[in-house]
Amino acid sequence: MRVALLTTFAATRKEPLGEVVARIHKAFADAGLPEPEIRFNFGDAPLPGFVSSVDRVLKRHPELKRFVTDAAPMPGIPGARRISNGPLSAGAGDAIPFSTLLEIASGVPRSFPFHSIAIHFHSPEFGEVTTELRDPGGMAGILVGDSWWVNGRNRSLSACTFVDADPASKKLPPLPATVAAVLAACGKVKKTMQAPLPGAPGAGPVPGVRLPTGHMIPSANPAAGQAVREVVMKYRGQLAEISARVQPHRLPDPAQAHREVALGVTAGPKKPALQAVFKPMGYSIRGESGTFKLRRKTPANLTAEVTLDVGTWSHNVSGFFSVYGVGFKGTMILLVSPSEAVGAQYPIGDATRWQKIVENLGALVAELERTFVPEIEQAGGPAPEWYEPER
Repeated sequence: MRVALLTTFAATRKEPLGEVVARIHKAFADAGLPEPEIRFNFGDAPLPGFVSSVDRVLKRHPELKRFVTDAAPMPGIPGARRISNGPLSAGAGDAIPFSTLLEIASGVPRSFPFHSIAIHFHSPEFGEVTTELRDPGGMAGILVGDSWWVNGRNRSLSACTFVDADPASKKLPPLPATVAAVLAACGKVKKTMQAPLPGAPGAGPVPGVRLPTGHMIPSANPAAGQAVREVVMKYRGQLAEISARVQPHRLPDPAQAHREVALGVTAGPKKPALQAVFKPMGYSIRGESGTFKLRRKTPANLTAEVTLDVGTWSHNVSGFFSVYGVGFKGTMILLVSPSEAVGAQYPIGDATRWQKIVENLGALVAELERTFVPEIEQAGGPAPEWYEPER
């Protein structure tokens, strides 16, 4: 079974972009790999009124004019003006001297305040540049990203590698030593996602599976994916009834709950209530910026995950319960109370209400564990011992 490993590294905008690009390029040479193929995209802002970094680069390097394009990436979506050797450029696939690429990267953002930048390093040892993972991070190799946002520059560093896994093994095979050396030079690993890929293409369309990143990949087990989908649709129709039957607290409807929350009232630390309810159920609890992810393994080695947004943009809560397996993902929207509209956000309010919300969510997840999860296990089958959608 072919498995893509999508690794995200810790990246900081405090490290100049040119230094990051030079460090990755040097890592290929230090590992004994040949000069990597480099795909690049330096994009201006998509809206008028901003300085053109493309024009600034062309003033210094007029020889790059053939790499300039504003071709639309897809129908109906206008393309920003950019310097690129991607498939929509007249210079598609052509290389430029690395010294020129490094000079441009080193000028970001003072001399060249590009709106978005993507620099992709690839060599055959990383595997094929696949189209099955439909986003830049799904191309074999190392991807460096830098972009403008309202809070300043955002930096990203990720890798995509491949292994051939045996479903009967306990562990994934190691990466080639040369590839592992390049990844070690990328720095601290934040997370790694496993994306099992389909084998030989079959007839007709293949169902998709949404990764924890939000991106879709073709199912590695279409039959299991379809069977799991049928289970999900059945339970979605029963969700309000299940919520009314098992949740211990009758909370006000969202509109009334909003009216009851005084301006400035917050619930304080949210993790303790989650730990008290979900830790006895076997869930690990990890907090991120405005979100929590709770995970545990099922008896069939599937991954059960509770994802909660508790205030990315507001003091509200919304949640999902997902079950991941090889080639499928079953997801249910979690209701805070039977009166909540499916997919809505519920106001958290004070600590007392947050405690009730968590207890309601815990009761609903416990019921889904008792009924929904076994049916998913039966429909999708067990997962290999090494399978872990995100670590």
